[in-house]
Amino acid sequence: MRLDVFLKTSRLVKRRSAAKELCDHGSVRVGGSPAKAGRELRPGDVITLSLRGRDLTVEAVEIPSGNVPKEMAAGIYRIIGDTPVSEDD
Repeated sequence: MRLDVFLKTSRLVKRRSAAKELCDHGSVRVGGSPAKAGRELRPGDVITLSLRGRDLTVEAVEIPSGNVPKEMAAGIYRIIGDTPVSEDD
């Protein structure tokens, strides 16, 4: 599954276009390296999102093959860290 689709399906990002924008601006890293929206994810990949004053790090636990019900969306990733980042950087 593409990175931008995973971010939307997991509901970490509201829209696929917003996920693509984050990737284009370098705000998404997979395994510590900046990632493009079309990057294929595998279970175990570690994704870091830089969002409004915080860095959210998650591990992809499961890569679904289609849509995921809202109640199950949080089950496809595991939060590793949620670190506040100062805006002065």
